[in-house]
Amino acid sequence: MDDLKYGTRNKRGDWSPGEPAATAPLFVFPPQPLKFLRWLPSYFLPYNLLFALSAVVWWHWVLPEPEVMKSFAWGWILKLFIINCIAVFVFYGVFELRLYALRAQGSRFKYNGKWPSEQRSKAFFFERQNVDNMMRVFGTGLPIWTTIQVAILYAFANGYVPWLTFAENPWYLLVLALLVPIIHETHFFILHRTIHWGPLYKWVHSVHHNSVNPSPWSSLSMHPIEQLGYLGVALWHLIVPSNPILALYQLHFAGFGAIPGHIGFDKVEITEGAMVDSHAYIHYLHHKYFEVNYGDGLIPFDKWFGTFHDGSRESEARMQARYQRTKQRANSKAQAKGAVTAD
Repeated sequence: MDDLKYGTRNKRGDWSPGEPAATAPLFVFPPQPLKFLRWLPSYFLPYNLLFALSAVVWWHWVLPEPEVMKSFAWGWILKLFIINCIAVFVFYGVFELRLYALRAQGSRFKYNGKWPSEQRSKAFFFERQNVDNMMRVFGTGLPIWTTIQVAILYAFANGYVPWLTFAENPWYLLVLALLVPIIHETHFFILHRTIHWGPLYKWVHSVHHNSVNPSPWSSLSMHPIEQLGYLGVALWHLIVPSNPILALYQLHFAGFGAIPGHIGFDKVEITEGAMVDSHAYIHYLHHKYFEVNYGDGLIPFDKWFGTFHDGSRESEARMQARYQRTKQRANSKAQAKGAVTAD
């Protein structure tokens, strides 16, 4: 497949799409109904439907009866942790194996022309990005994931929060299920913007940004505080009247759903003539430029706050102008402070 039909590649081997990145046509005025209808299938396929189905699978075939979940018994908790680990290993590993280990599609549609395995850095454990990323995913990410899961199920099982049933509240829960991606986007943007604040970035979020050239295992490779905040989006279902299956869906949307934004490829080739969009470009630009695209584009938060970058030269110019203004303000403050000290 010729990826140059869909974009361009620079002298360094970095590929970029021919069309600028766009946010979803959800919160636009005036409304764009035809554009919305063309976009709507991508709201469900392939990822959102997959994560919703995974929550149903966990509920029916992984978790015990609610009566068992009323207590913190090691049996069901350990089983849940092991299955979570296996599921993440398989799901993340499929992308890693095909795209990075086997390099089945070479560097076609790959944003960054370099391969993480060929770049050593002291920022990582053992100077290897994949080793570092996997240690963080399984060392702290999955324990935190399972802890949040157990806490939510324990709360529902013991009646500490309202447990709405699908039989009695079908329409409300259907709407809430449709809002899961929007809840995630809102939570993620607020959290992400917060941890880019100086001290929090230095001590917490910089761990994730060590992966400037992200790959599948970078998806959940974060400082434990960020993992707790990121996966903690599922805790909203203890505040909003909900159902434990939807809480599982929210958690899986965050945990498994971190993959698309970090695989490093714009499209994943399935066959010679078929491919799936990763929708990763907006978040890849964040890893590349750091101070843009704090959200994933479902809600145009970055457009509203002036931090959106669509990959175009115009966005590049706006970003550089914003950097210059920030630098000038910092210099002005430093000069004013120096003048006061001198007096």
